[in-house]
Amino acid sequence: MLEDLIAERLKKLTNFQGAGFLPYPAESQRTHWAKEIALDQGGVVVAGRIKGLRLQGGVFFADVYDESGKIQAVVRKDNFKDFDLFRDNLDIADFIEVSGDTFKTTKGELSIDVRHLRLLAKALRPLPDQWSGLEDQELRLRQRYLDILEHSEVKDLFIKKALFWDACRSFLRKSGFLEVETPVLESIPGGADAEPFVTHHNALNADFYLRISLELPLKKLLVGGYEKVFEIGRIFRNEGIDKEHLQDYTQCEFYWAYQDYRGLMRFVEKLYKNIIKKTTGDLVTNFNDQPINWGNKWQKIDYYKVFKQYAGLDLKKAKEKDLFDKAKEIDARPEQHLGRGRLIDLLFKKLVRSNLMEPCFLIDPPADIEPLAKRHRKYADKVERFQVVACGTELGKGFSENNDPLDQRKRFEEQVKLREAGDREAQRLDETFLEAMEYGLPPAAGFGLSERLFAILMNKPLRETVIFPLMKPKK
Repeated sequence: MLEDLIAERLKKLTNFQGAGFLPYPAESQRTHWAKEIALDQGGVVVAGRIKGLRLQGGVFFADVYDESGKIQAVVRKDNFKDFDLFRDNLDIADFIEVSGDTFKTTKGELSIDVRHLRLLAKALRPLPDQWSGLEDQELRLRQRYLDILEHSEVKDLFIKKALFWDACRSFLRKSGFLEVETPVLESIPGGADAEPFVTHHNALNADFYLRISLELPLKKLLVGGYEKVFEIGRIFRNEGIDKEHLQDYTQCEFYWAYQDYRGLMRFVEKLYKNIIKKTTGDLVTNFNDQPINWGNKWQKIDYYKVFKQYAGLDLKKAKEKDLFDKAKEIDARPEQHLGRGRLIDLLFKKLVRSNLMEPCFLIDPPADIEPLAKRHRKYADKVERFQVVACGTELGKGFSENNDPLDQRKRFEEQVKLREAGDREAQRLDETFLEAMEYGLPPAAGFGLSERLFAILMNKPLRETVIFPLMKPKK
């Protein structure tokens, strides 16, 4: 039983203390990583976790792992006066520090002939594979530190994720964008169609919302005179969990004065190819056993045409009732208050999106579905927006920004009517943003991408690519 194993380790901890050893010292004298060790080196000091112990008469062998890899420590009774104490009381999972000279064993394994050995941390619990394994997915997510420790591919996954965001940040900085930080707490949540989390600020005695987007504060900075800004940060949406959605996740948004969505598309294609190449080492990735080629020139697909192809409705003619009836027909469970824009988006996600596998730009959707985008310069019923779509899902969105404060107010008011009718995700009217726009917002383009792109590149559900995903509390 686990309780018996823990009790046994507590006894061994007491044995170390009784012999005058500190089981949890404050420092280590490490001089080398395991991977730096070479043959015939003298006086090397290595520190790490024991993952293997083997006894052989007057010798015991310990496989010591640090972040770089493994080195074998060979402890001989005739070289180490506290041999019996350490042989009898060390366990797999303990952290130790060993020092000595390097050599090769008769089996040819590079090892350290240990002259000094210190306990750095006594592990009171055995690693999972010693008692019950760690195969249950929920348990692996709850105890991610053990998941990383026991599964090298999980450890590698989060190294790749660091490369993913580093590639994004580096590309934007080299392209002249300034990285900024904007508030997580907002008095009015804006920039997206989503229900926010609410929290109370004790010092101000007021309720605030966790941000659902980075958009509006960043666009205020364009009013202030910056021309290229971006932020990579957490956002929070009080919505459902599935393989593509979480309540809190990392998003990058950037805004570019004097640019429109056409120039932005060219830039985004270069950005994505750079990120993908630096993250995966290639421009062809695998998604559900299907190769996805990100290296080709991305096709532009008209929203109206592809919607008619797969949903069977002409958006130039379809009324709200037509859309509602279609949603009922396919058992999408539409609610009465959704409005035309939300119904279009619902049908798009149910009938259209899954057909778009190769990377493409889905362009020029109806104005109903994007209240912050600029109306199309040729078609009044459309907006100058594009989505990056691949692997049957949205992987980023950008548009020419609406910089007309009068039109923006009107479109916010339309959203308010939807909220009053019961749509909890409809956007709010933000007077502070409208006031900023009234000082003059230059023509601009903006874009956002989230860590969903990384999950798709890794061909995993989003939750599995988050290092500590939010879990339902245990009772």
